Amino acid sequence: MNIRYLHTMVRVKDLDATMDFFRLLGLEETRRWDNEDGRFTLVFMAPPGQHETPVELTYNWDGDDGLPSDSRHFGHLAYEVEDIYAMCQHLMDNGVTINRPPRDGRMAFVRSPDNISIELLQMGAAQAPEEPWASMKNTGHW
Repeated sequence: MNIRYLHTMVRVKDLDATMDFFRLLGLEETRRWDNEDGRFTLVFMAPPGQHETPVELTYNWDGDDGLPSDSRHFGHLAYEVEDIYAMCQHLMDNGVTINRPPRDGRMAFVRSPDNISIELLQMGAAQAPEEPWASMKNTGHW
């Protein structure tokens, strides 16, 4: 039996804000489908050169008022980054809260505008702990 990963789908309330967030992470739009009959837009975003591993952003034009705001059945999306400290600084400089700072030089968590938990992992070995990250406290939940 053959199986192949396709994508992870998340519902978003503000498509532009969510796409801006994923662009801060370095993802790019790879595909889009606006469905007038179904009144929704699907946007697929992936790291450059890795279009086979997208996140699908599903935006319902008429809103998602009946849906939970923070699904308990969804864990997180995970992305490996070249320099976790530089990525976290870049995100902070652009107004993103670092919910779980990379105190260990290896792992951090942030949340998208739709409260989607994103895990950032350092490529290869962990970096040596350094300030301000080493003493930074958690903010909110992750």
